[in-house]
Amino acid sequence: MNIQELSQWTDEQVFAKTGKHLDTLQKRILEGTFRRQKYPLIASHNNPYKQDYIKEQGAKLWKLLSEVFEEEGIKQSNVHSILENKAPSTIYNFGNSSPIVSSNINSHINICPEKTQSSEDIEKRSPSPQNKNQSPIIDLTEAPEIEYDIDRPSDIYTIKKWLENKTKLITIYGLSEMGKTALSLKLISEIKEQFDYIIYRSFNYKKRTFETLKTEIKQILGQEKTGTKLIEYLQSLRCLLIFDNLENIFKIGELSGEYLTEYKDYSNFFKQIANNNHQSCVILISWEQPKEGTTTGGLSLHLTGLNEEAKEILRKKGLKDEEKWTELITLYQGHPTWLNNIADTINDYYNGKVSLFLSEHSEVFLDDLETIITPHFDRLSELEKKALNWLANQNEPINIIPREFLAAIKSLIRRGLVEKNNSHFILNPVFKAYCRVGNCSD
Repeated sequence: MNIQELSQWTDEQVFAKTGKHLDTLQKRILEGTFRRQKYPLIASHNNPYKQDYIKEQGAKLWKLLSEVFEEEGIKQSNVHSILENKAPSTIYNFGNSSPIVSSNINSHINICPEKTQSSEDIEKRSPSPQNKNQSPIIDLTEAPEIEYDIDRPSDIYTIKKWLENKTKLITIYGLSEMGKTALSLKLISEIKEQFDYIIYRSFNYKKRTFETLKTEIKQILGQEKTGTKLIEYLQSLRCLLIFDNLENIFKIGELSGEYLTEYKDYSNFFKQIANNNHQSCVILISWEQPKEGTTTGGLSLHLTGLNEEAKEILRKKGLKDEEKWTELITLYQGHPTWLNNIADTINDYYNGKVSLFLSEHSEVFLDDLETIITPHFDRLSELEKKALNWLANQNEPINIIPREFLAAIKSLIRRGLVEKNNSHFILNPVFKAYCRVGNCSD
């Protein structure tokens, strides 16, 4: 269900309960929130309303929805996930482009319109979809609406080659809102015929224990037989499993990649996927690189900013001074969401003139980016925060790391906040600006 459909469905539920439809501003706040926009950005798209007024109307809207759906505590941070869970779920079969809608939103989804697959059905399926008339079954019920449609041809090519070489465990990691999920969904559209099943699951809305997820996937693949291990299904079927927002099952306040106690079984499963004999593939998507991403049989792609492709973002925003776009893209490292936010600022306060903005901000101007950056900082261990602050205050590139910071720097590299370039350790410039205004101080 896309943003417009979810908004329309919500409006219908409000009307059924209150006899009144949502007004235009309420719909814009709701749809902006579905797109992960904060109040300042929503306000900038809805002149002449100011941020405080938008926030006030948003609070009233969340209260209304809490009453309509009899769900306490609906707010901007959770409204999308709550409404999505309550709305009818949809499974898209890309093979015939026909959606299959589950009639019971609280039950496990039956991907077959008439009956659950039996073990005989599984056996009849080719180990890989050689039968061109056999459409793959694709479950994207938890996939989000993607706001930016930006091509990343080289990254798509890289992952395709890994799949051709039968890579079993692939990790796509990088900063939040960099485009990792969009890349994986674009990939699905291009390689779907290589698989019997493609299943996307996100840890953004609910954290499943491995036992829960294993049971769910086995039910999708066919009737569960007692004693059958998930790896056996992955050996007999060619499956692509995509697990997104993996950072949500990692510990906060410790070095990267440490699993919360109740999710440690995932580590063993990912190692099993990387090292055992089967014909399937698991793709992990995370803010930070899982330690299993570098095990035997596993490959990792660190997704970084856009280059020439980023100009399309600025073009759609209608920015001026195209000869200065490369400088702006470099300053904000081609991060699509950062560029979108800064482009809005340039339109609102600099009449769309990039040259005027850069004349006043030759270094990183954070603006609303702090709300995107802070969640990364909040996940860090105390040692990482100290190392980050130390790096932020260095005036020259660093090629030797003090022993006390070595483990922290290694962890920060796995988080994508620090990178090693020609034997020098370089702190992400936007995070450097974030620290220099006092956010990283003890």
